[in-house]
Amino acid sequence: MHFRKLLALLAILLFSVSINAQVYHQNGMVVSDNQIASEVGAEILEQGGNAMDATVATALALAVVHPQAGNIGGGGFIVYLDAEGFSTTFDFREKAPLAATEDMFMDKNGEYIPMINHNGLLAVGVPGTVAGLWKAHQKAGRMPWADLVQPAVELAENGFPLSFALAQHAERYYNSNEDEFMRMFYTDEDGNLLGFGDIWKQPELAETLKRIRDNGHDGFYKGETARLLAKHMAENGGIITEEDLAKYEAIERTPVKGTYKDYDIISMPPPSSGGASLIQMMNMMEQVNWDEIEFNSTEYVHIVAESMRRAYADRAEHMGDPDFNPDMPIDRLISKEHAQNRFSNIDWEKASPSDSSKFGQLYDGKNTTHFSVIDKEGNAVSLTYTLEWSYGARTGSPELGFILNNEMGDFNPVPGLTNSRGRIGSDPNLIRPEKRMLSSMTPTIIAKDGKPYLIIGTPGGRTIINTTFQTVLNVLEFEMPLDKAIEAMKIHHQWLPDRILYEGDLLSPDTRKALKAMGHNLESRYRLGRMMGIIWDQENGVFIGASDSSSPDGGVAGY
Repeated sequence: MHFRKLLALLAILLFSVSINAQVYHQNGMVVSDNQIASEVGAEILEQGGNAMDATVATALALAVVHPQAGNIGGGGFIVYLDAEGFSTTFDFREKAPLAATEDMFMDKNGEYIPMINHNGLLAVGVPGTVAGLWKAHQKAGRMPWADLVQPAVELAENGFPLSFALAQHAERYYNSNEDEFMRMFYTDEDGNLLGFGDIWKQPELAETLKRIRDNGHDGFYKGETARLLAKHMAENGGIITEEDLAKYEAIERTPVKGTYKDYDIISMPPPSSGGASLIQMMNMMEQVNWDEIEFNSTEYVHIVAESMRRAYADRAEHMGDPDFNPDMPIDRLISKEHAQNRFSNIDWEKASPSDSSKFGQLYDGKNTTHFSVIDKEGNAVSLTYTLEWSYGARTGSPELGFILNNEMGDFNPVPGLTNSRGRIGSDPNLIRPEKRMLSSMTPTIIAKDGKPYLIIGTPGGRTIINTTFQTVLNVLEFEMPLDKAIEAMKIHHQWLPDRILYEGDLLSPDTRKALKAMGHNLESRYRLGRMMGIIWDQENGVFIGASDSSSPDGGVAGY
């Protein structure tokens, strides 16, 4: 995108009112957590790039304009479905460093050191984003790599107006006790705090992006960037080395697939737990007589929560990095028979127990971002990537300009300890050198007659799977328009802790009272998830996009 054109667009966006309703385009669409990044991706589509080209450009633009989750210092997953019906996935989840150990977050007495696996450089996994984008582009991209990185370079080098949401973050970190990198993150060249509408330039990040632009994969994992990152780690208590970076590779994996009525579900396999859990729950939903159950009723919330409870128990027991767990029973977990078995055990009158000693055997009988892309030919990409918490480890190298993840916190930190508070200690997700930590990210494409129909995903930590599940159910079963499906009431149950999280102003007091009488524990949240979706309405020849209203800077772009 020409930079003058981009600045003119930003000025319009900055002072315009955001309306989070459905948007329609005919030739291509990008829906992301930031309108600027969506416009960058849409411009690539308009220039003749395909969905994967737009994905690379959007992801790297998000690393500049949405730094709380958009990243080159984290990792994630891509689900891809082309116009001919071929599907694949790209796993660029972070990995444990070579020096990582099973007990690295425990003291000499074998006790877990609270929050150590989320704070500081020990919490950083080897980043995968650049490797994943590079590998996916090599497989399915069309435009030159450098042309796709250049918009992000220009955004970082020339700056962009700080949104109101980012200005609030800036003030909070500037006045916090965070390390110097985060305190000075949103400042000008003289160290002055930036405010709403000020132009924010990131020269160090621009130089890092230029090396990625000019050298591709090796521009991050070898050479100057790798040297500076390893140096920063060594000087500040981290354990990632140049060898860790040089050894990192993204992996192309076969998707997990299921069906719901006449639709095909294509989603991410392990080390994401999302795809298999989503398919398992959708299989259980096929057992429900929806003619007798109303959306948002007590019966609806109960049956959805009980299905979540069972899927998350199986997740905790069985799932981890497939390269370290070759015998995971994924085919069984996503089978119709397994869902029937799990569903038949649900008591329609009361809540099931969540027993930390039994996992799923009992039932026999805070930041990520997502975007969705489709091009005029019908190639589709669903990408979710993350730093784990908002702003990840809340630190980074001042010489490189990007924030590092704290994904080591997604491993099970205490071997063998699974308790009612939600601590999981099962073996498949224990720390091992070069192992990928289990994830809940659930980038998903729903296909109809071999063509993309719904491209969907969300941030939200462990709530990701359930938020995606309910949105898919809303579209496929309840036939909601996309914006309504995204905004409709969501709940979350993850087996342990044994509670239903619900969106406080969307679940009626009478329903809450009835659920408590059935034995459910309830806890209010303001919102669950931040969905970004596209529906391809082939009958009318349009793409329909919607960005969750809970995303202050999110938006839809296309042409």
